[in-house]
Amino acid sequence: MSHGRHVTMLTEGTYPHVHGGVSTWCDQLVRGMPEVDFNVIALTGSGREPVTWELPRNVYRHTAVPLWGPVPGRGRGAALRGKAHRRFTAAYETFLLSLLDPPPATAGGAPTHGGFSEALHELAVLARAGRLAAALRSETVLRLLMAVWTRPGFLTAAAEPTVHDALTATDLIEHALRPLSVRIPPDSVAHAVSSGLATLPALAAKYLDKVPFLLTEHGIYLRERYLGYRTAQQRWPVKALLLGFYRELNTEGYRQADLITPCNQYNRRWEERGGAAPDRIRTVYNGVDPYAFPDGGPEPEVPTLSWCGRIDPIKDLETLIRAYAFMREELPALRLRLFGPVPAGCEEYKLRLEELGAELGVADGISYEGRVQQVAQAYAAGSVVMLSSISEGFPFSIIEAMSCGRTTVSTDVGGVREAVGDTGLVVPPREPETMARATLALLRDDERRAELGRLSRKRVVEKFTLHQSVDGFRHIYRELAGQPVLPVHAGDDWTQRLADPWYRELAADGSLW
Repeated sequence: MSHGRHVTMLTEGTYPHVHGGVSTWCDQLVRGMPEVDFNVIALTGSGREPVTWELPRNVYRHTAVPLWGPVPGRGRGAALRGKAHRRFTAAYETFLLSLLDPPPATAGGAPTHGGFSEALHELAVLARAGRLAAALRSETVLRLLMAVWTRPGFLTAAAEPTVHDALTATDLIEHALRPLSVRIPPDSVAHAVSSGLATLPALAAKYLDKVPFLLTEHGIYLRERYLGYRTAQQRWPVKALLLGFYRELNTEGYRQADLITPCNQYNRRWEERGGAAPDRIRTVYNGVDPYAFPDGGPEPEVPTLSWCGRIDPIKDLETLIRAYAFMREELPALRLRLFGPVPAGCEEYKLRLEELGAELGVADGISYEGRVQQVAQAYAAGSVVMLSSISEGFPFSIIEAMSCGRTTVSTDVGGVREAVGDTGLVVPPREPETMARATLALLRDDERRAELGRLSRKRVVEKFTLHQSVDGFRHIYRELAGQPVLPVHAGDDWTQRLADPWYRELAADGSLW
């Protein structure tokens, strides 16, 4: 790909500003293809977030695009008038109606796109001209939203939306649509590494420049938006509008992407129900390097549960702590070690976890280890590795633990069951007692635990290697760029060549996680 099209990688709240599973995946992809030139466009909060990953040489450009802060385009040109104003107003009304009054699903069950696609196309043209933000902050838009919200028969009408609701919703929509103004080089492949806002620049480039569009999903973005808005403070009319926007944007991404590459079959089923054509979906599993995550060796002398990830509500550590408290009644010596950083904004969540541990009388057995330098050692520190999330894609923490020869107890979310197979135990989310009983069964059976650990590493080596994952995308990039797909030579494991020095250094400093 050094000749012809290159790759524009689109991220939201992840690489290269934040550590985590998706960022690990992005870095693996970029470093695993030194022959491919990457342009990384990262959607961030303020645009001032530090870069926490060392970008390799083949990242020729990195741009942070703030979703918040000053209004873009302020002072650029006059307000829309005449025909331009009427055209915008018509497009925006269509846009609002598609969010609040979506058309019925097709006979196959997939949603139809209605006018959302055409309206988003019009908004993208305005965004590129630097005029969308000002147009969205006009009094006309507020009046239009109030009129649509209160139409007879609309559920939002019964909630009696206020002007304050309209101001709030319009502000949130304006911020969400800012990525439409981002320009992608027309000679690149646009690769959005999540659904949602990261797809907006790719959609604009597809509409206006015919740029090939590749969409990869890890977690289910739309599902996580629904989970997040359950506790949001906004009133119902605002939530209805925003969730309608994410729903229609999700469907439009599925419709417009030239290829969709979920990291598990669970995501694939979700995407098909969301309107993606099955012949444009290819599952490419996440992978780890078994050399960087070797067998962990003997278990700790004290029975220990290990958990690795970021301290975040979506990881549902309350369930894990409650399960641990249940287990402590039968195994007083049991310890719980939580490895991972506390992202900005999650500090109060960690305090709640500490309070919960104290309330349950088990705080003395729980340690918060923070970010670790040797990630493989964090998995090796446990007799069993735990995962309690309420949403996941194809979690690195599970396949990394498996590569280290540790069996796992995980919640049945996303692609977890596909990853684990019969090498660990899978339990329903948010059921601490069920998780506790499954884990106790493993802790009491040394022989079974050892055998499952051995099978776990064998499964990773056979199915989920970094080599398989990155090579899959190498071929997809070439296909979308219109280049011949390279032949695959048996036994050509490029990860062995690249493990020294770059992958070994990443594994040593903890950047893989």
